Amino acid sequence: MSIRPLVTVFDESGKSVHQTTMPGVFKAPIRLDVVQSVHTSMRKNKRQPYAVSTKAGHQTSAESWGTGRAVARIPRVRGGGTHRSGQGAFGNMCRGGRMFAPTKVWRRWHCRINLNQRRYAMCSALAATALPSLVMARGHRVDGVGEVPLVVSNSLEKLSKTKDAVKLLKALHAYGDVEKAKLSRKIRPGKGKARNRRYVQRKGPLIIYSEDSGLTRAFRNLPGVDLLQVDRLNLLMLAPGGHLGRFCIWTQSAFEKLDALYGTDRKFSVLKKNYRLPRPKMIQTDLSRLINSDEIQKVLRPIKPKPRRATQKKNPLKNLQQMVRVNPYVKTLRRNHALLEQRRRKEKAEAQDKARNL
Repeated sequence: MSIRPLVTVFDESGKSVHQTTMPGVFKAPIRLDVVQSVHTSMRKNKRQPYAVSTKAGHQTSAESWGTGRAVARIPRVRGGGTHRSGQGAFGNMCRGGRMFAPTKVWRRWHCRINLNQRRYAMCSALAATALPSLVMARGHRVDGVGEVPLVVSNSLEKLSKTKDAVKLLKALHAYGDVEKAKLSRKIRPGKGKARNRRYVQRKGPLIIYSEDSGLTRAFRNLPGVDLLQVDRLNLLMLAPGGHLGRFCIWTQSAFEKLDALYGTDRKFSVLKKNYRLPRPKMIQTDLSRLINSDEIQKVLRPIKPKPRRATQKKNPLKNLQQMVRVNPYVKTLRRNHALLEQRRRKEKAEAQDKARNL
């Protein structure tokens, strides 16, 4: 959550022109669990149905031999004169048989998503784009950018040439993110390269605008750059892969329209009926500061002294340390016994050597 009151607006040359107020949506709580859940459900809505053929595995004449022939009762191919005759058929355990539970095109591919959850995820994704730490953790190159979120004057919407777009991004020190996306272009691993999606590359900046006066033509050919109209914000672009912190470049008019779209913490949205921004469950999230505050400490009971635990009683006959505590002379007795045993062993060895005339 970002709580700065003002945001700097930059012009085409990268110089700060004036300041504008931070929309209330950037103060929304950032809920990664909600974003990932909604993102997963939204991704399902673009899937195309697939299934195996309804005839697959059943395009042969086969019949079970029944019982009494000491073979399994699986259907077997009829006829003779070939290896195929007598082989099992139809079953999912058979070579050339159908799969278990053949897939159908009428599977439930799409997923309904609660409207309030969608809006909550969108607010969280927008709030995350205003935190430089999350933007950098996502891999965007924003070291030289003047401020995050990056707001540019409305003259950005009138650009129609790609060379002008590149010049503006370089002036804002945001072109490094485009170059990162360009250098990351690689051939996709796996079978997807043969299915009309041969290349993969990283995401670059997301341009969010209010009115298109040639803007889309200027930026559409830059690698990694995506464009969004502020009235049609999309979670799949604001948090690609369910990962928060997309680097966004806003036009001033789009940035100032967010309060009308999502409202603030004090007033409802103008463009959404009876919608108010989600509020955090905890205003103060520093738990150590909460617990150690005077208000909480004064109502807590005092710390109890640690209970004295009873020591385990040990048998002195089995534990030498306990025996020494009871009878300190035990050590001397054991030492004398060991010396006596050593002397006896030596005398016995000498007697044996003498008997053998060694």
